[in-house]
Amino acid sequence: MSGDARLFLALWPGDAVRARLARWRDAWPWTGKAAPVADERLHMTLHFLGGVPAVRIPALAQALDLPFPPFTLAFGTPALWHAGIAVLEPHAAPEALLDLQARLGAVLDAEGMPPEQRPYRPHVTMARRAGHVAAPAPGANFHWHVDNYALVQSAGGIYTVLRHYPQR
Repeated sequence: MSGDARLFLALWPGDAVRARLARWRDAWPWTGKAAPVADERLHMTLHFLGGVPAVRIPALAQALDLPFPPFTLAFGTPALWHAGIAVLEPHAAPEALLDLQARLGAVLDAEGMPPEQRPYRPHVTMARRAGHVAAPAPGANFHWHVDNYALVQSAGGIYTVLRHYPQR
């Protein structure tokens, strides 16, 4: 392996959850330069790693394999964040999610990749450049039962799951 790989850790939805997320995305009245996220790219980021030397990926992938209890996210709150980021937020962040995100951050720190210092705000990005779009009204809730997370590579706008980490 050579070069750097642009990596992130994410909750990676299965087909049924991805379809529900896509329906939420499609409920927004996109206009102008808004750039809705493609179905196959819908996810919830846990940590953005940035460029990682490819030779480090196998050891890093092993180090990131952490046990965690499954948990459920309840969604139904659309929001428009600064810089025109349209998101869908869970109603609350379960303690198991926050614990998993923190423990993965500790692994990254130990591996010489200090995690972002801003407080973690769980969300699924629906679109970028959506500053003039009104968020739809909150709608029917749906639940995402989380029993895995993924190490994902981003290259040329394509996301490739390098490894799934099932709950154990």
